[in-house]
Amino acid sequence: MSATEEAAARVLGMFEVMGKDALDLHELFEAGGNDPDARRAVFFAVENLVERGLLEERGNDFYSLTDAGREAARKRKAERPGGETRHDE
Repeated sequence: MSATEEAAARVLGMFEVMGKDALDLHELFEAGGNDPDARRAVFFAVENLVERGLLEERGNDFYSLTDAGREAARKRKAERPGGETRHDE
């Protein structure tokens, strides 16, 4: 997974971690920790996720997951070790 993809995955995961439907950019920066380069990567990841239709800008630096973003976040969680697994019968 590239650094950009990793930052995007962390951003998508922040909505579950924070337990909110909408997060402001400062809350999303927490996905990058205290490292300025990692926070810059989060900024670019947020812009990329908006362009891809996974995040929606809500105004005043707030963002929310779109339906596609929620699905991507679910897939991300299912694919990581210890995540949910889905068994279709």
